[in-house]
Amino acid sequence: MKISAFAEIIDMKLDWNKGENGLLPVIVQDATSREVLMLGYMNEEAFEKTKVENRVTFYSRSKQRLWTKGESSNNFLDVVAIKIDCDQDTILIKANAHGPTCHTGTVSCFNSGDESRFRESENSFTINDLEKTIHQRIDDKVEGSYTYSLIQKGINKVAQKVGEEAVETVIDAINGKEEDFIYEAGDLMYHYLVLLKAKGLSLAHIEKELAKRHK
Repeated sequence: MKISAFAEIIDMKLDWNKGENGLLPVIVQDATSREVLMLGYMNEEAFEKTKVENRVTFYSRSKQRLWTKGESSNNFLDVVAIKIDCDQDTILIKANAHGPTCHTGTVSCFNSGDESRFRESENSFTINDLEKTIHQRIDDKVEGSYTYSLIQKGINKVAQKVGEEAVETVIDAINGKEEDFIYEAGDLMYHYLVLLKAKGLSLAHIEKELAKRHK
């Protein structure tokens, strides 16, 4: 039930001859926050493996072999979209990250020295973080997780839960206390995100639709 990848892939072939030893640079960007996570390199084999498995695989220049990000740490990068630049020699991948991307334990390789920023991201929790957690528990089939058990019951059950939470949110909006409304609104948001995942979608798809309405 992963997000459908390559919906935004540009119909353009890469020019592998432009890269030294057939390697082209790959920029990985968080699909939700738009933060640049890391830079790596791919050869044609790594690129094809990434497309087939829907997880980012690089060619490691130090190991001299294909290297799937997260193969030892489980901090995988699930592909959401792939774009190619106009010169056909640079790849941009939008991905959902399973945990920190940098080996130092930070979200991005580009802020590994900014400890205060990392502490701030560690101690805050956003809707985007919730969505990532939902996707991770479903994709990794986390046993004992309510999220995974709910998705296993099928889309009808997930949609029913969204309806139930919506009704409870409306009731508390009219007659309830503020804290009760906030609590129910949280339940509604959570189940709505699960429903999006069940449909193979994400908040990014909703943002794209809303952006079209404001052009």
